[in-house]
Amino acid sequence: MIDIDSFLNQRLGGVFFIAEIQLTQEPLEDALGREAVAQTRILGREFRVVIRSGLPDEELSITLYHEILEAATVASSHPPESVLDLNEAGFEAAARRAHQAWGQASVENLNCMLQFYGFRGE
Repeated sequence: MIDIDSFLNQRLGGVFFIAEIQLTQEPLEDALGREAVAQTRILGREFRVVIRSGLPDEELSITLYHEILEAATVASSHPPESVLDLNEAGFEAAARRAHQAWGQASVENLNCMLQFYGFRGE
């Protein structure tokens, strides 16, 4: 089982951190009004993540990879070229590959993914 509290206030990509992870039973929507599994608000280098509760561990892990890669891309003043052309489906595919490559999401594994995509700290 993933301990979501273990991600709080830990450095990601050398400059980001998750300030909050909230699990909710409320429906979530993306910016286009489509059903979503998670949402992340970005405040400077701080990520505040809301995730639909009740996800199996594998889906929770993939969701964490997805949200952190997407948030790091949006929050970066100069994101790596490897992520510039990713859309929602691209972030989802990248998250699934990350889960396969590094296993269940952890702070260490999220950092491995960010390094792989070229995030070296700003």
